[in-house]
Amino acid sequence: MSQVNLITGEILQRCSQGKTPTTEELQALLTSQLKQPQLAKAFNLTEANSLEKIEARSQLFLKVCPDVMALCQQLGLKNSEEILNKLWSLWLPLAMQIAEARQTLGRTLIQGILGGQGTGKSTLAAVTRLILRHLGYSSLCVSIDDLYKTFAARKLLQQQDPRLIWRGPPGTHDVELGIKLLDRCTGESSQEPILVPRFDKSAHNGAGDRCEPETCQPVDIVLFEGWFIGARPVEDEAFDNPPEPIVTPEDKLFAKDINQQLKHYLPLWEKLDRLIVLYPVDYRVSKQWRKEAEQKMKAAGKSGMSDAEIDDFVEYFWRSLHPELFITPLVNNPDLVDLVIEINCDRTWGQVYRPGNL
Repeated sequence: MSQVNLITGEILQRCSQGKTPTTEELQALLTSQLKQPQLAKAFNLTEANSLEKIEARSQLFLKVCPDVMALCQQLGLKNSEEILNKLWSLWLPLAMQIAEARQTLGRTLIQGILGGQGTGKSTLAAVTRLILRHLGYSSLCVSIDDLYKTFAARKLLQQQDPRLIWRGPPGTHDVELGIKLLDRCTGESSQEPILVPRFDKSAHNGAGDRCEPETCQPVDIVLFEGWFIGARPVEDEAFDNPPEPIVTPEDKLFAKDINQQLKHYLPLWEKLDRLIVLYPVDYRVSKQWRKEAEQKMKAAGKSGMSDAEIDDFVEYFWRSLHPELFITPLVNNPDLVDLVIEINCDRTWGQVYRPGNL
């Protein structure tokens, strides 16, 4: 660990105990942030505003730290040093940035979060909501999974196209339902209670189905998350020489057909005001993450897939929307993405940057 990181860690540890940082400590915290230029640019830290922003962040840190630590404990996160660092360098500035964007927009903000399984979408959303609450903003978390078509509709869809063996790829969601929901959240009559669709994955022996919608009051910010939120269709030429496991002519046809289905989601993506991408440095690690999750389920006495079944499951989704074809272009597009958070193979976070600033 570098001397700068060591000093930062010591300061954050004292702050977590309720001790207000001194001027010298604030300067040290600022120095550590400015030594990461991509991170500083991502959260708009400049020489002109930096000390003011760091001081505001430190005050918020003191307020939210006990609640965040308690939440992380509930979520099974145990490394307090890592949590404090993540709270200071990522979660706090991100929530403050979202709140500032909401203030500027003047209406309900729709914040998209793209991330595959194991990238930490749920944790990010939960912590962000907690911090936003401390900042005086109400929020709602909605998943693309909540927009799945009903069990009956998906059974009919599977009869029409037997390749849709799993729910999840484009074509298995009710896009109009999502558009209507986001329109209700941002509309002029947003003072009326909102019915939020929810999906029960355990229904029908794990096939899943719609359940009773959740009634909620209008909110300031909607966190809309999912594994392909904001993904755009690509040209058919991309499938002339695609990455594995898109190998056979049947694989290529399936990928092309799903790509066509993705076009129907564009009106839904147009409702996004901002988009964050949680980007694994190696997408292939998702197999290992899924296997670890299944092993924990089995250890808890629950049923789970074998390693071979997991390989088939993960590769099915790579064939439908391959990360190299659909996610990588996003992290290089500043017109579509506001922030990229890299996820290392050990699930720690890596570089944070705006597309075009890496």
